[in-house]
Amino acid sequence: MSQNPLLILLMIGAGVYIGWLWWEDMQSALREKVNPQALPGAVPTNRKAIIIACLGSLLLLAGETFGEYQLGVVAEQSHITVLFALNTLVAPIIEEIIFRGYMVINNRGRAIRWIGIVLASAIFALLHPFLWVWDDGLVLTLTTKGAFSTIAAFTFSLWFYRVRFNRWNPSHSLLPCFAAHATKNLGVIMIKAAQGFLTGIW
Repeated sequence: MSQNPLLILLMIGAGVYIGWLWWEDMQSALREKVNPQALPGAVPTNRKAIIIACLGSLLLLAGETFGEYQLGVVAEQSHITVLFALNTLVAPIIEEIIFRGYMVINNRGRAIRWIGIVLASAIFALLHPFLWVWDDGLVLTLTTKGAFSTIAAFTFSLWFYRVRFNRWNPSHSLLPCFAAHATKNLGVIMIKAAQGFLTGIW
């Protein structure tokens, strides 16, 4: 993603606004006044679902970090600014609503749903610029680090879908998905800061 501060601020604003709309829909559901046009997954859930979701993300992140050290690709990480880091904490709102919300096949059975989830997770992973960059056109960057990070993004996506549709989240709320995704991104920020890859304000 571009590190242009104006674009990042725009993305943060969009994420906060959509998050507010989702929160309002969830509050309506709590009052038993369900909005028929509510954003997906805008229903409450239990604390257990949120805790499990976050712990799972931390476990996966620990595995990803260990793998990067084992492969010797830590130095190939991208540098991020504080403003960009803030955006990564808001971006999960939009990403989860799109992927774990709208990009779900319902009412076709579990098998069809999970086939759709695998395909959507592949799209989610490939949209992250690990195997490509946009530099006056699409340029492939087929590296070990890129491949490993893409596989990690795919795995995280499967976890976020699992978070939504597991039995400990019976309402299929997106709230644990937001928490799991934000926990993962916060962990990445902290690791990058410790490794010296968090540089500058904007």
